[in-house]
Amino acid sequence: MKKIGIVMGSDSDLPTLEKAINYLREIGADFTVNVYSAHRTPDAAIAFARNAKNDGYGVIIGAAGMAAHLAGVLAANTTLPVIGIPCKSKALDGMDALLATVMMPPGIPVATVGIDGAKNAAILACEILAVSDDELAQKLAAQREESTQAILAKNAQISAQYSSEK
Repeated sequence: MKKIGIVMGSDSDLPTLEKAINYLREIGADFTVNVYSAHRTPDAAIAFARNAKNDGYGVIIGAAGMAAHLAGVLAANTTLPVIGIPCKSKALDGMDALLATVMMPPGIPVATVGIDGAKNAAILACEILAVSDDELAQKLAAQREESTQAILAKNAQISAQYSSEK
């Protein structure tokens, strides 16, 4: 099974990433978590990205706020899929991070989830790996079915409680 690399630009992004970490633990994915800044530790971030494929990674998640260049720096240094998580910050409510993450030049794509969308990033990373991992694909399908059944159960409860039809 290929690993998922989670890279955050600062430890202040950890509370956002805990949703991704918890999801990956729940589904049983192999992953690592690192703090590398695109601006303060660019050599370490670049080395991680350049070595990721040989180190057994299949996808990288890059999370950063404010200038949010991390996912782009990672993507520029690997051909592995990179998923960017723009993190909300006090300045501009995360819109700066969203635009910095999503507006990549041609040839260097970054799949981008919504602001603070860590769980969706984790799910997308698993879906990418599941293309060639049947066990992971089955786990994803089972979770999707559980989610469907939970919503249908809530629907039945609320419909029975609040509908005027007898």
